[in-house]
Amino acid sequence: MFASIQAKLKEKLGVEFSRYIILGACNPQPAYQALREEINLGLLLPCNAIVYERDGQVYVGAVEAAKMLSAVGNPAMEPMARDVNERLHRVVDGLKGTGSA
Repeated sequence: MFASIQAKLKEKLGVEFSRYIILGACNPQPAYQALREEINLGLLLPCNAIVYERDGQVYVGAVEAAKMLSAVGNPAMEPMARDVNERLHRVVDGLKGTGSA
């Protein structure tokens, strides 16, 4: 799943914006485990990555899962947060290494 912010802003507000895409990057297994542990965690799930263009350069980013999930104050979430962090970093680093997004 992805959402083009550029297209939505054009559609809803009639304004121009640089290319900016939000990618839904949820992995069902960790998300399921997290939600079983903390039902309100849906507000903080580190599911999104962004790809945007500014001044001719393409940028890729993702949240620091461990920081996001630490907000709930549940130590049981720490191993899962580290795993999600590692996965997101591998993807982002892989994209940076290809020179494309």
